[in-house]
Amino acid sequence: MADLYEVLGVHRDSSFDEIKKAYRKLAREYHPDVNPDPSVKDKFKDITAAYEVLSDPSKRQKYDLGGDPFSQFGGGAQNFGFGDIMDAFFGGGGSRGPRSRARAGQDALIGVELDLEEICFGTERELTVETAVRCDKCGGTGCADNSKPQTCGICKGRGEIQQVTRSFIGNVMTSRPCNNCSGYGTVIPSPCSECAGDGRVRSRHTISVKVPAGVEGGNRIHLAGQGEVGPGGGPAGDLYVEIIEKPHEFLIRDGKDLHFSIAISMVAAALGTVVEVDTLDGKQQVEIKPGIQSADAVTLRGFGVTKFRANGRGDLIVHVEVETPQKLSKEEQDILRKFALSRGEKLSSFEVHHRSKHHDGLFGKVRDAFNR
Repeated sequence: MADLYEVLGVHRDSSFDEIKKAYRKLAREYHPDVNPDPSVKDKFKDITAAYEVLSDPSKRQKYDLGGDPFSQFGGGAQNFGFGDIMDAFFGGGGSRGPRSRARAGQDALIGVELDLEEICFGTERELTVETAVRCDKCGGTGCADNSKPQTCGICKGRGEIQQVTRSFIGNVMTSRPCNNCSGYGTVIPSPCSECAGDGRVRSRHTISVKVPAGVEGGNRIHLAGQGEVGPGGGPAGDLYVEIIEKPHEFLIRDGKDLHFSIAISMVAAALGTVVEVDTLDGKQQVEIKPGIQSADAVTLRGFGVTKFRANGRGDLIVHVEVETPQKLSKEEQDILRKFALSRGEKLSSFEVHHRSKHHDGLFGKVRDAFNR
């Protein structure tokens, strides 16, 4: 019999991790499914046999003392776990044993529509949510009448079934989840009539959500533990409330600032005036200075949206559009002609003042404000 340490290419004082690493490397090279050379079958069989012994402390000690580590297998038939082969190819197997019935619940997402006033000043909303909640009748256990889960009679509580099959390399042991208990290791003989053994039911309930001032559409409020309760009474996921901002009737939001447009007559623009406008804080007086031009703006400081998680508010920017009358009476025309002559203007050819291409009226100013 070849020296098992030489078969794996390790020293006699090698650690378990070193032996396992060597086996993985050789298994990837000599496994018959990877290497089609017929001669590798015996090589892989020897590698597997060596790992079977050297990875087991008791068998390794027996081998080091000169004993026959294969004596218990009836003349050399080797038993090794399928998980070790998978471990060699994929770098580590998962933990075995029954899995818990209690699993974490999923997160939930709902939307809430808010108007501009609620967004500016913050609000508190009562929301109706439909999610999975813990079953009150069984307390989340899934069992009826205070009964308890019982050990599975098929897998004896292991949650998995092992099966031994013969192959060209010896007896191969494979494991699969137990069909009788679905891998839990226990069965519920008397499921709860309310939740059918799941430990949770769907329910509509109301929660209170505080919305901070200054939020924007698309922002989400995180409520920990308010999502779906997990199966088997597992912990609940989280609930996310997404803000949906409803458009205002006449105010346009740009971050923390608000934009509002008004139209005044050319006389009011020339002489100046005071107009009253609606804001989120009620009606406010806006002074229009004489000579204001169409598309000029007046800023009301501190009348915008509250800054999110900060002090202060943005501004309300009032855009002014000067309206020119389209129909004039003969008397009105005479008055305007006299006005023009008094200013030295020639009625046959008025002087043209060229403006930059950026000066394109009220809506251009509003557009530029949003494109800053």
